[in-house]
Amino acid sequence: MAVRIGELLLKEKRITPEQLQEALNYQRQNGGKLGYNLIKLGYVKDEEITALLSKQYGVPSIALTQFEIDPAVVKLVPADTAQKYQIIPLSRSGATLTIAMTDPTNVFAMDDLKFMTGYNVEPVVASETAVVAAIQKYYGKAAAAAASATGGGGGAAQGPTALEAASKALEQIDLGDDSNVEVIAEGEEISADDLAMQGEEAPVIKLVNVILLSAIQKGASDIHIEPYEKELRVRYRVDGILYNIMQPPLKLRDAMTSRIKIMSRLDIAEKRLPQDGRIKVRFRGDNDTLKEIDFRVSVLPTLFGEKIVMRLLDKDKLMLDMTKLGFEQESLTKFEAAIMRPWGMVLVTGPTGSGKTNTLYSSISRINTMETNIMTAEDPVEFNLVGVNQVQVRENIGLNFAAALRSFLRQDPNIILVGEIRDFETAEIAVKAALTGHLVLSTLHTNDAPSTVNRLMNMGIEPFLVASSLNLVCAQRLVRRICKNCVEPHPTPPAALMQAGFTAEDAKTVVPNKGKGCEKCNNTGYKGRVGLYEVMEVTEDLRELILVGASALELRRKAVDEGMITLRGSGLRKIKDGVTTVDEVVRETVK
Repeated sequence: MAVRIGELLLKEKRITPEQLQEALNYQRQNGGKLGYNLIKLGYVKDEEITALLSKQYGVPSIALTQFEIDPAVVKLVPADTAQKYQIIPLSRSGATLTIAMTDPTNVFAMDDLKFMTGYNVEPVVASETAVVAAIQKYYGKAAAAAASATGGGGGAAQGPTALEAASKALEQIDLGDDSNVEVIAEGEEISADDLAMQGEEAPVIKLVNVILLSAIQKGASDIHIEPYEKELRVRYRVDGILYNIMQPPLKLRDAMTSRIKIMSRLDIAEKRLPQDGRIKVRFRGDNDTLKEIDFRVSVLPTLFGEKIVMRLLDKDKLMLDMTKLGFEQESLTKFEAAIMRPWGMVLVTGPTGSGKTNTLYSSISRINTMETNIMTAEDPVEFNLVGVNQVQVRENIGLNFAAALRSFLRQDPNIILVGEIRDFETAEIAVKAALTGHLVLSTLHTNDAPSTVNRLMNMGIEPFLVASSLNLVCAQRLVRRICKNCVEPHPTPPAALMQAGFTAEDAKTVVPNKGKGCEKCNNTGYKGRVGLYEVMEVTEDLRELILVGASALELRRKAVDEGMITLRGSGLRKIKDGVTTVDEVVRETVK
């Protein structure tokens, strides 16, 4: 950093090479930052360095002397941390904390502040003298005590290594609202304070709380904690895309793993086999309301330790209104007609994380009345639905999907939901249930709707049983929505649009949209997701093709002739409507 400031000042012709060399020599003798020494020697003014940094790094500057800071914001950052990194907190807006700092390139300082406060950190540049004066003004004696405890700051050359600094920062973590977090075990409630007493390392407890709360605030769907040979990485999946969030010290790997295992009631001593558990967290939101989030925990032994993936199950994000999921009107009409039939089978297909569970829950919600008996077998039960009898599958005691289905048929059901058809036994019972007066809803892992028929036959189900029982197949994918706050037209060459699947006529008139990037979408241009749907209604003609063992390609051609909108077709409509981008549709679908 020191040499860089010197080079910038030389480039701007604010100082001469001789003055730079003299300042460097002075710094070696007296310590401190190069910019401070240049000011002390009278070669540049404080404001010149601030303006230069602001211009170079694209970070706004601020005159602290004209800014009054709320004492509640000051309390978010301890005095010793402010003194150590030469920073002062300015304001908090939602989940973002704005800080004034002398060195906007000090990413490590911002990472530490994220750990300590749980907020996203937004830096602005201020002069060194102004920051020092502000620290003295707002922290007073506490800042002086911190300065004497750290020996007065010293030069950058004598600073701690990144690992040592990270360890120190973790020791100082203070979640102001830590008492608002409760971890709820199955069958009983345990407060965060009680759990803290069970762990020996308080910083690890607070670090795990920061990771969980930050994921909730960022709207993440999954948390990945991944150990490698020389680093430990934490990533969040937001709107289907993984983002690197932090890299805690590697020496905290085992402690973090043990902490999460304790919270999810797993065996801490077992490190050779995969384990699955669940954490329920209750926390106090911004509007002072209590909110519960479930975390589905999966622990997998890898070469350098145990990788942990936690899926967030937020009831508030469960969309039960089918008209808002993203169905085209003609596809929605077919789907609703199929789930309103008294018997038969409706299958929803797609890869993991494509929104199948949400579609099934929306279907159940649509047909859930006082006159119906709805039974579900799920692994796991993600959300509790009022008026629905939900069964948690437990393979270790023999309660699998097939066993649950057999019991359901003795429980006088109208509608049966099977979490997933994985094997012949489950498929056979589901098909027989559909043929004997029950409506069966389930999921399957296939690439598109027509190939689902072949998948059932590959499992061992006879073609005549598939043709007789299957009402409809819905394949789906999720693509990111363009952020409504920063959407703008993005003219694309007709050749590129035709390559994506548009007709020559449409390619001349369609103008896709794209997100420019703003604070609300973290400069990604996307906010939220929408579904692409391929709904294949099994008509009489399709049943005849299934009976003669037609291929998936033949079934697809016939379904398209009968009006089926393909996944790519659904995506093209959403591009035309300005909902998503060409890149998203091309990434998730094929022609």
